[in-house]
Amino acid sequence: MTNLAENLATIADATAETGPRQKRLALVASKGTLDAAYPPLILATTAASLGWEVGIYFTFYGLDILHQGRHRKLKMASLANPSGPIRLPNFIGAIPGATAAATKVMRRWMKRSRMPDVAEFIEMSRGLGVTFFACATTMGVMGVEEGDLIAGCDVAGAAKFLDFAGEADVQLFV
Repeated sequence: MTNLAENLATIADATAETGPRQKRLALVASKGTLDAAYPPLILATTAASLGWEVGIYFTFYGLDILHQGRHRKLKMASLANPSGPIRLPNFIGAIPGATAAATKVMRRWMKRSRMPDVAEFIEMSRGLGVTFFACATTMGVMGVEEGDLIAGCDVAGAAKFLDFAGEADVQLFV
């Protein structure tokens, strides 16, 4: 019985010295449109600001958010998006220029709301220590090279991200 009591006391002492465990947020970003880029970046910067450890796994078109040549040019489609900034019937959304118009409206909304643009959110996230996991498998499928990504990305397979997410307090697919 004494050994059990000693072991519990040792565990309690170790826990008291280290304090409570840091909360962790694991996000998956799979879409590369302007409106889909904001939710993971807003959640990540908010959680990191609260002292959480945060990682975002960018996969499939979500890789566009990390792509040097694409993240500043993300678009907002009006086609098949009934809640988008320009509410049009689908057949009108297919007219050339509808995506450009919806993108312009969305950017104007964000600017008017004093919301940082995607590039600024990326910089804030990196400054707060958010880990950007770029899906290695999807990079191969999509023809994205490591040199195409913004600096500081962790090219990782699903297993590495799952190890991170498995210890997370909150996991979200946004």
